[in-house]
Amino acid sequence: MLDIEHPILLDGDTAVADGRVPPIARLALIGNALPRKCGLATFTSHVADALRHRYPTLVLDHYAIDDGSGVAYADDIHTISFDEPAAFREAAGRIEASGAGAIWLQHEYGIFGGEAGANILELINSTSLPLVVTLHTVLEHPSLAERRVFEKLLARADYLIVMAARGADILRRVHGIEPRRVAVIPHGVPDRPMRDPNALKARFGWSGRQVLMTFGLLAPDKGVQHMIEAMPAIVADHPEALYAVVGATHPNLVRREGEVHREALMARAAELGVADHIFFTDAFVEQEELLDMLQASDVYVTPYLNMAQVTSGTLSYAVAVGKPIVSTPYLHARELLANDHGLLVPAADPDALAAAVGALLDDPEHRQEVAERAYRRGRTMLWPRVVERALAPLARSARRPKHRGSARVATSLPLTAIKRMTDATGMLQHGVFSIADRNHGYCIDDNARALLLAVRRGRDEPDGEMAQLAMTYAAFIQHGWNGDKRAFRNFMGYDRRWLETVGSEDSNGRTLWALGYAASHAPWPALRDWARALFERAVLNLGAFTFPRAKAFAALGGHALLASRPDDHLARRLVSQAGTHLLAIHAKARRDDWMWFEPVLAYDNARLSEALLRAGEILENDEMIATGLATLDWLVKCQTGPRGSFRPVGSNGFGRAYAAPLAYDQQPLEAAATIDAAAAAFAATGDARWRGVARDAFGWFFGDNDRGIPLAEPVEGGCYDGLMAIGVNRNQGAESILALHLAAAAMADSFGGSDRTGQEQ
Repeated sequence: MLDIEHPILLDGDTAVADGRVPPIARLALIGNALPRKCGLATFTSHVADALRHRYPTLVLDHYAIDDGSGVAYADDIHTISFDEPAAFREAAGRIEASGAGAIWLQHEYGIFGGEAGANILELINSTSLPLVVTLHTVLEHPSLAERRVFEKLLARADYLIVMAARGADILRRVHGIEPRRVAVIPHGVPDRPMRDPNALKARFGWSGRQVLMTFGLLAPDKGVQHMIEAMPAIVADHPEALYAVVGATHPNLVRREGEVHREALMARAAELGVADHIFFTDAFVEQEELLDMLQASDVYVTPYLNMAQVTSGTLSYAVAVGKPIVSTPYLHARELLANDHGLLVPAADPDALAAAVGALLDDPEHRQEVAERAYRRGRTMLWPRVVERALAPLARSARRPKHRGSARVATSLPLTAIKRMTDATGMLQHGVFSIADRNHGYCIDDNARALLLAVRRGRDEPDGEMAQLAMTYAAFIQHGWNGDKRAFRNFMGYDRRWLETVGSEDSNGRTLWALGYAASHAPWPALRDWARALFERAVLNLGAFTFPRAKAFAALGGHALLASRPDDHLARRLVSQAGTHLLAIHAKARRDDWMWFEPVLAYDNARLSEALLRAGEILENDEMIATGLATLDWLVKCQTGPRGSFRPVGSNGFGRAYAAPLAYDQQPLEAAATIDAAAAAFAATGDARWRGVARDAFGWFFGDNDRGIPLAEPVEGGCYDGLMAIGVNRNQGAESILALHLAAAAMADSFGGSDRTGQEQ
């Protein structure tokens, strides 16, 4: 949680830091954007302008929620389709990949798609970055759906901004939000000198008139109808009075009923005999012209009907340029106009509006006094001060160091978690928390990985319990062999019935890898003989894989077997086929900004680079080694987070062609694969840099990650199933547990173990 103050910027000016050095280097700003015609678009665009002006070195990424209405945004605006949950998740991935230090979200009801705007939760739950949320509306009585979404947003936010103290009070009373998490910062306003209205009226054809003004998107809840009904009494005493209603009809209203509301207002003015005293501007007026019109008016009026409104940009602008204001007592007006900074009248009361406006027009000296008080208050609301206040709490998060795990990490882990997932049949696939889930049975993928681990660990303790575990996993693999199809099955139910006749290419490739490794490295002669025989039977039919990972897995098995049988022509053929294939697909898929084998990133990515490096080693092929190193170097860059910690390619982003990886969900499999690939690169080059790559990937298990949360459970040798933006997936399945153990074994085998400072153990 970020530490924040509780500033209320009204009559006081609170000092901030130098105001030019941003508290973070890069910020993602999410809301709407001009030229979309709505108040939130105007606000967000003005925030963006203020940030760029105040902090010239800040890299700002502006994201606009696109409602599909055909708005043509500027090239530097990133859009998020409001009705596509996947678009929100993808935006989170882009933000994470950009190196942004935080997100500033502008929240308004009706902007985000899904029930009650639920789609925004897809974005905020797909990133762990600090989240600042400006709440443009805080409802006293939200619907059940609105409350459910809103409270999830509140829970995820690091801190919240409201523009009125009443908003903070509602957050406390209705939603239980602690005051220390809420900053009250007023709506930002531009900096303009106070002007004599008469000096500007000629430009708009208002010379000789006493101009009353309301601006903003026109809708029934703006209460303009009541001000029109007040005009006969005002005109009776001030025949020169002119009421300027400036702004287009709200787009949502236009879509539903066209200009019915505006036409009704015009008809009512004609009926009351004041049509010549009403001036409608049916357009979305750009800010500079709008401010000129505002400064040309004598009295500003907000006759709004929604008394729960906690924010009004139009009211803020009127205060900023020093307008005497008459308003109904909605929440924002009651706070901003308190202490004689304006006049408040009851809602839907034309007589009260007429009396208040008439009093100001009757007394120019009093009108000027109110205007000057309003202008002084407006000085405390200038955009530079607003954005400084909003970003100030982020300074601490920007200085947050890279997460660090425990001071020393053992590479020899207890087997408790391995054994609890293993029964007499083999290793079960999934876990519910730390309990094996029998509903999902077994798979050959996990039992092949388990055999790899048993052989690796068994070399150090051949007479221990790894011998029995290895035989269990070997028996599962043997049973998985379908001699009729000359391929391995993959999935088996808990009732020991196979669920398929042939498994995927990847599962068959991984099984060949385990067999090749066991045939060469198992400390038990009987297991070596079995593995070699089954490898030779299987490879005759399985050597012609079509999928890159299947070829890579099989090649790793061939490479392992060649360590003890360098003349084995079947193993060499696997390695050669894989190396040639990987070079070919790399040449086809690569681009200047994409040094990879495929147009997409998926699972077990580093195995492709590892297999090419191992093939280059065996075949003494410099091109394979160079390409393996180049692709691994590129992948490592993709897998490095903004603070320098290891960040595996998130499974949420799998399959996106030529797109930067998404940050979540992060899987243990990727960390283990990266360590093995780094070991291959280290063996090929002797470059100590690869030791650091492996160390960072291993540290990911122990808290050196985006969330600073360990996934490894070293007391029992368990591992959680993944790192998500909202925390860890606390289930412990076989793949994750084995990934941790295989990673630890690789660190011990290739680098002699590692501590967090990079010193050998």
